[in-house]
Amino acid sequence: MLTLFSAPKPFTDPHIATIQRNAIASWTKLPGVSVVLLGEEPGLAETAQSLGVIHIPQVPRSPSGAPRMDAMFRLTREASPTPLYAIVNADIILFEDMLTAAQNASAQRQKFVLMGQRWDVDLAEALDFSAGWQTRLRETAQSAGSLHRPAGSDYFLFPAACYEDIPPFTIGRAGWDNWMIYHARQSGFAAVDATADVMIIHQNHNYAHLPGGKPHYDHPETEENIRLAGGRAITRFTLLDADKRLQNGHILPQKLNSARLWRRLEAWSLLSLGSARLSNALWRLRKKMGRRE
Repeated sequence: MLTLFSAPKPFTDPHIATIQRNAIASWTKLPGVSVVLLGEEPGLAETAQSLGVIHIPQVPRSPSGAPRMDAMFRLTREASPTPLYAIVNADIILFEDMLTAAQNASAQRQKFVLMGQRWDVDLAEALDFSAGWQTRLRETAQSAGSLHRPAGSDYFLFPAACYEDIPPFTIGRAGWDNWMIYHARQSGFAAVDATADVMIIHQNHNYAHLPGGKPHYDHPETEENIRLAGGRAITRFTLLDADKRLQNGHILPQKLNSARLWRRLEAWSLLSLGSARLSNALWRLRKKMGRRE
């Protein structure tokens, strides 16, 4: 039914290795799911073999050596033809509610993309996947973790008919996830915030794996991603721009609050008028008024 795919970081750092194995192992516990890992980072081939998932080592790369997203999407489709796909960051733990959400959305729409906020949790040890692991981990997240603000997305789940043509973004840099939301809105298929129905857990980590140890948004390839996306106005699209929500299995209109209303105005100038200048002006006005997400 569903293929999950990702380009993990090198497994050389013990903490990164642990949290990535935790995440990918959780994906393999989902029934009816295929998992595809792309890249030839150290330790990836061994991890893929031990977990019994598909590994595609040869992936076209950016100048810095990071996999290109257009190639990731194409190679995954070739290796694992399924009705649904989800690109997921390799530090994200998934539960079976992801499958339920996918089934519910598919029953209501031919084209859509599911995304949602994550729960940030400190995990340093290998997970115990014995009976009841999902319940235990969900309780840990709710008691010791925190719900991340709606300013990024760690998964995008969509039917095969969507995202057939992806710009050559560099994975692991900022901008591509914003374009995914913009593209859904611009193309007229539902951009669905599934936070209410889908819990995902992000295992906290630092940025030592990136060049210079800098966050992804501070790298030159982020600027290239922004250019490929069409400019900064487009890369401001976040979960606040989802026009639908999934709640109790139903795709419903998104509720408006002050932050979403402002973003609706900023996005309208792009989606309806094609005016980045007006969108940027509205964004500057919001910042001047001190409004936050």
